[in-house]
Amino acid sequence: MATEEELFASVDALLEEEPQLPPPAERARLREAAGITQARLAQALKSTLQTVKNWENGRSEPRPPRLEAYQRLLNGWAAKYPAPGAAAATEPAPGAAPKQEVPAAFTGPAATEPEPETASPVKTPAATAPQRPARPAARRPATSSRRPAAKQATSPAADPRFQHGPLAVLDVDGSAYGVGGIVLDCPATTIVELVEWTLRESGLGAPKLNRYGKDSDPLIVLTAAAAVKLGLPERLEGHEQRRSLRLPEDHPVVQQIGRAKWQLTQRGFGPWARIYRKAQGRERQCVHLAILSWDALDERSWPGVAEMEPADIARVLGVYAQRVITPRGSTAVCGLELMTALRPPTKAVRDAATGNWISGHNPGSLGTEPMDPAPPEATPEHPVVVNSGWTGGFLNEEAYQWVRDVDLLTDEEMLRMPCAVGLDLNTAFLAAAARLVVGLSAPDHFHAPAFNPKIPGSWYVDLSHIELDPRLPSPFTPDGTRPTGPAWYQTHTVAYAQELGHNVHPIEAYLRRETGAYLDPWHDRLKTAYVDTLADLGVTKDLGDAEFLAAMERHKQADPALAAVLAAIKATVKGGVGKLRERPQGRHYRDGEPWPALTRPTWRPDIRAAVISKARVNMHRKLNNMAKMTGLYPLAVLSDCVVYPAPGLSPLDFLPYAESGKPIPGAFRLGPTPGLAKLEGVQEMVWAVDLMEQGLNPARHIKGGDAVLDEGE
Repeated sequence: MATEEELFASVDALLEEEPQLPPPAERARLREAAGITQARLAQALKSTLQTVKNWENGRSEPRPPRLEAYQRLLNGWAAKYPAPGAAAATEPAPGAAPKQEVPAAFTGPAATEPEPETASPVKTPAATAPQRPARPAARRPATSSRRPAAKQATSPAADPRFQHGPLAVLDVDGSAYGVGGIVLDCPATTIVELVEWTLRESGLGAPKLNRYGKDSDPLIVLTAAAAVKLGLPERLEGHEQRRSLRLPEDHPVVQQIGRAKWQLTQRGFGPWARIYRKAQGRERQCVHLAILSWDALDERSWPGVAEMEPADIARVLGVYAQRVITPRGSTAVCGLELMTALRPPTKAVRDAATGNWISGHNPGSLGTEPMDPAPPEATPEHPVVVNSGWTGGFLNEEAYQWVRDVDLLTDEEMLRMPCAVGLDLNTAFLAAAARLVVGLSAPDHFHAPAFNPKIPGSWYVDLSHIELDPRLPSPFTPDGTRPTGPAWYQTHTVAYAQELGHNVHPIEAYLRRETGAYLDPWHDRLKTAYVDTLADLGVTKDLGDAEFLAAMERHKQADPALAAVLAAIKATVKGGVGKLRERPQGRHYRDGEPWPALTRPTWRPDIRAAVISKARVNMHRKLNNMAKMTGLYPLAVLSDCVVYPAPGLSPLDFLPYAESGKPIPGAFRLGPTPGLAKLEGVQEMVWAVDLMEQGLNPARHIKGGDAVLDEGE
């Protein structure tokens, strides 16, 4: 029997919860029913038009104090303009033409009323366990021997089909830990039973991120003990590469799955397994499994998560799922999948001849078919290169790995700059993806074209005549050396040569006629996820520079779970960009053979080159502006990290500020948003010079502990 104190605590917890908003589509319906435009609503809430659009398409959620004001407004409209009842919907108005429905194949799963006796019960103490309810609301167990999960950063999505959130972590005792601290009772004793329970009873899953997309399949994460209980080995051994880990086809669990008429993808039953049947009507039948003891959560992308308690693992993965996407593989896989989820390749269109709905291309997407790159955009082992005998060179748009010549160090730097300070740009590749126009169609070949900075593509041009300050890296090569002759460059690199005041005369080019900002939704969602997670860790946009540096110094200790989410978001950015040009794997590969990644429409090395080219150009522009404003030149650059000689231990000692105290635009600026900088590390100047004399890059080790930066792939 619950005590009065326990009941009051539960009620107080409800009162403290943030207001729950209706689904994005209902927000738009209420506003339109009231005859209010998005612009007028933005003005009333002291916000922006784009922010209101984001609220109504599900890209972002309002934060206090606008959250409460928006909730009050929606409640008022809901009272005036209630949604049409089911009875009214079934009887059309007299003389009204019947409504033609879009076929289920193109609209994705529809929200349906839950059936009785299908949801999983919430686990309760054995002494007071009630009978299984029909469709209970998830709640925390009244007692638990486990360490409680840390505070939840966000609430589960309010979708009646997925009332228990996107995922759960299953432990050996049948406890399935979900987001928000819920615990479900899973009676499964085999993998097949687990899949069927997940689809029929768990209430797990997540709504689609785009109106033309698909709902996210539920994810079940297995602890080591739970995996063994379900018939899986605790570890997978005997494979030469981690990516090839999988159960053999004659394993009892794999055979059991086949006998039950379920299927596995071509990658088989590995650390991340997808078990599915063909969809029946609007209902997808697919479950993703992640096995913790098989290293499903890579320590580099999910630091410390695999060692957490199940409830905390559920919290970390749940926040990531709500802000980014439900995990379905490595963070690199998630980065790529997020692109497609936000820009689905097809949508329903009406056939002009028959009037029927058919599947058509979704403008702005990459389509459904893979596309061969231009030869200079490919890799040397690609079939396009091998089969054509191409010998004309390749794009070399990579991140910086540059160290200044030690002979170019000045006496003033050696005598008056005792410190080497490293600055790191926040998610530099993500910043480069903002408003980035890329090619959407196949490349066309041109000879001696006039350069146009608005056309994405690859240009063969000679930039070797351009002479720049040798104390800065060349913006045209990853190693920072001056080009020695004609070479292939992406549009942004050539455009920057023009920006620096030099004429360019391309010899030939591969250009794309259809273009678009394909990565914009991807950028917007990941930027919001990054900024919101940093804010939850105490690093907010309103901090002054000194406060920002202090907050960044302690943010990982503020909440290790959310710090792990932040690391996963950063890995998603870099890994997603890297996946755009995934190379063949395995020692048995032979040049000229197609490899699995080439079957994806998202195998687009030209888009990867555009992101990296723009990121490198952005870095050089800041380096150049810093030299003009402060007279300081970098010691080394590695990807998005730059090391400067400095008079003190802080970036505040050498970054340029106006007399008002505000940072001067154009140079490096401190802050929590993508493209702004944070402190990477501080060492003595003599330490940096010693590494430079050995031919090593100080930026690679500036953190101390011989740390190595993630360079993007």
